[in-house]
Amino acid sequence: MHNLRGIFLIVFSMAAFSVEDAFIKALTGSLPVGQVMLSLGLGGVLVFAAVAGPRAWPGIARALFVPQVALRTAGEAVGAVSFITALSLIPLSTVAAVFQATPLAVTAGAALIFGEAVGWRRWSAIAAGFIGVLMILRPGFEGFRPEAAIVLVTVVAIALRDLVTRRIPAHVPSVAVSFHGFFALVIAGAVLLAIGPSPVAPDAGVWARLGAAVLCGTTGYYAIVAAMRSADASALMPFRYSRLVFSLVIGVAVFAEHPDAMTLAGAALIVAAAFYTYLRERRALVAQPA
Repeated sequence: MHNLRGIFLIVFSMAAFSVEDAFIKALTGSLPVGQVMLSLGLGGVLVFAAVAGPRAWPGIARALFVPQVALRTAGEAVGAVSFITALSLIPLSTVAAVFQATPLAVTAGAALIFGEAVGWRRWSAIAAGFIGVLMILRPGFEGFRPEAAIVLVTVVAIALRDLVTRRIPAHVPSVAVSFHGFFALVIAGAVLLAIGPSPVAPDAGVWARLGAAVLCGTTGYYAIVAAMRSADASALMPFRYSRLVFSLVIGVAVFAEHPDAMTLAGAALIVAAAFYTYLRERRALVAQPA
């Protein structure tokens, strides 16, 4: 029963994140990327500050001086800038498909940076996954869009963020880590506005979309946290890829996108490689002596 509840929550969170991505893509047609980031960051900061309560604010402020939190926040900022920029330039379905390579980058980073043992089967899966990325991007072929490579910056930055998150000391509360993740958007957005296009006065419709994006992002976050706490991770993992399905449907239905067969095949290869990598990691953990 707990696993069923967790599966429902994880699917809900993936749907919420996909809808948030759609709102962000729509917003970048009316506002500069920096203004979108700043607005989303402020919304998230206010939500998590309210959830934490005044007593937690000093601890949240101190958390930024923890090196792992500071590095994670930097990774979040780079990932957000590249992800939102990509959404403003290329189809949502393409962004979502390439983004599914993030777990593969995490596995590769764990081996290269932290020296974790990764066997030839997982390295082969990682290579297969990035062949899937090349199938989607198609460098050197007709239809190649260089701006699509921006999503690879997102993959590397978010992989770094996730790797560093594992090293954050236990005494740092999760709400502080989440707060600084959104605070990174505030800083990055402000920098982009300072060096790029000036902000635009939003109309009522834009304000509504901004509010909806913040609502989807924060509820999605809470749903995924609740899912991880209420169910087995092994039961939830396959359902995380429902985000790709939601994004493809939204891309076709809302933005009139038409991903071709090569894009769909590349996305399938990425998901299969990531899922296989997860199964191998789980098997390796089970095989470890107690």
